Amino acid sequence: MSTIQRIALVLTIIGAINWGLIGFFQFDLVAAIFGGQSSALSRIIYGLVGIAGLINLGLLFVPSEQQEREVEPRTTR
Repeated sequence: MSTIQRIALVLTIIGAINWGLIGFFQFDLVAAIFGGQSSALSRIIYGLVGIAGLINLGLLFVPSEQQEREVEPRTTR
């Protein structure tokens, strides 16, 4: 997994937590931290989370054998 995919995964997890808070408690953590849903900083965060979700969408189409090879430690011969 590349660095950009790891960053995207972290942002996607943040987005999932935020959506869980909205769904269960009607509390938007991003809006609370960055000054409301319509503030520029909140909109940037929402946009980055959306882009991260699109990047992670590509992980669905990576064959499982390739993922396992990337995870296994590499040995020198």
